[in-house]
Amino acid sequence: MPALNKVQLIGRLGKDPEARFTSKGKKYTRFSLAVARTWKDPEGGKKEATDWFNIEAWGKLGEICAEYLKKGRLIYVEGRLRTDQWQDKETQEMHSRTLVVASSMQILDRKRSEEEIIVEPDI
Repeated sequence: MPALNKVQLIGRLGKDPEARFTSKGKKYTRFSLAVARTWKDPEGGKKEATDWFNIEAWGKLGEICAEYLKKGRLIYVEGRLRTDQWQDKETQEMHSRTLVVASSMQILDRKRSEEEIIVEPDI
């Protein structure tokens, strides 16, 4: 049975990326992405809302994100959704979080002095 889990986002970083390590020492980078959308209400007024996405980038892509991305940068991210679930040890409550695991990234608002950075997944 065919399946597809693909996300494409264009937005601005909400804060500088944070490089982290797993308990086994594997490095990854996390950052938040704000994606704004606008529409007109039935009366013709302009409405705007922002959706926030948590992004994780692993391997070489994670290293590049940590080095080149800064708060406010406009980027394109492609990846897949992943939902994590865990149980709170004190309250025994179940928690879940959905995030985007990035497979490629492109900086869209480069400065003239910067080279364009496009990162594709390793094959």
